[in-house]
Amino acid sequence: MGKKRIIRKSGGTVDQGLKSRSLARVAKKNVAAGTLHIHATYNNTKVMLADKNGNAIAWSSSGALGFSGAKKGTPFAAAKVGELVGDKAAIIGVKEVDVVIRGVGAGRESALRGFAGKGIDVTRIADDTPIPHNGPRPPKPRRV
Repeated sequence: MGKKRIIRKSGGTVDQGLKSRSLARVAKKNVAAGTLHIHATYNNTKVMLADKNGNAIAWSSSGALGFSGAKKGTPFAAAKVGELVGDKAAIIGVKEVDVVIRGVGAGRESALRGFAGKGIDVTRIADDTPIPHNGPRPPKPRRV
């Protein structure tokens, strides 16, 4: 039997290389107002900043920051994603945003808090979570 190799994983920290690389690729546009879309699922949190016409300016997700597995759906990962998109928005020159939140994941609120902590005004928050009106057809009754 050979030696056992132990691989240590960083528990819940953002990969600094991925963060700095994503900040380096920010487009040097000047956009004053935009819309922030937060998509929070049970497994991941995606945040996208768009201009008023709906064209994507900056985005990020928990997986893009280096979180993997069950850590992607945590509020901590969502807060880090919100902070990163807030940094990108500050570089672009965004002053105020409308927020549209979709999904029922744990990162709904913390992604918004992380973004708003960067000093950008949030003018409107809308919850646009899709709700089924009747849902799928129920299963057949069980025959015993």
